[in-house]
Amino acid sequence: MRQARVARISRSTSESSIELELNLDGTGKSDIQTSVPFFDHMLTAFAKHSLTDLTIKATGDTHIDVHHTVEDTGIALGQAILEALGDKSGIARYGDTFVPLDESLAQAVIDISGRPYLVHSGEPEGFEFHLIGGHFTGSMVRHFFEAIVLNARLTAHIRLVEGRDPHHIAEAEFKAFARAFRVAKAFDDAVDGIPSTKGAL
Repeated sequence: MRQARVARISRSTSESSIELELNLDGTGKSDIQTSVPFFDHMLTAFAKHSLTDLTIKATGDTHIDVHHTVEDTGIALGQAILEALGDKSGIARYGDTFVPLDESLAQAVIDISGRPYLVHSGEPEGFEFHLIGGHFTGSMVRHFFEAIVLNARLTAHIRLVEGRDPHHIAEAEFKAFARAFRVAKAFDDAVDGIPSTKGAL
């Protein structure tokens, strides 16, 4: 019988306070409250499409900027993923998917490698300055992925293939990341032990 892949992270600084619970073998249920509405929408999509049960209660200095709350949530989520994955025995390890959202198309490729590395490309010029939902700047998409990848120790390539509408671009990228992660974290009955010639990930 496999051990439950769950984690709980509490992170508190002068800039934010994060309480996060995660179950990698869930059904995609979520309760997300970060005080940043568009970010809540993206995290809800991540949970749903990665089949990860996720509860996040976050507060921060959003009267200054959403930056700290988004980054610290990404850090906590990455830490929770790393803890919940355990020794990674029996997992598929790799995930690769394309996700469309109307005119936007994003690709994500993930390796649960133990080596943090992010390649993120294709967003149109000026996307990083666009305010989505009145609060969330486009630059926060990459910043969130950097935080999660570094702390979960994932290798991730995220590429926008097509896209015009900033909301659609961000959502396609989040959903592509979620679907690739869903495949990578899944158990594969054909895998015996840890899927690495080194014997560790």
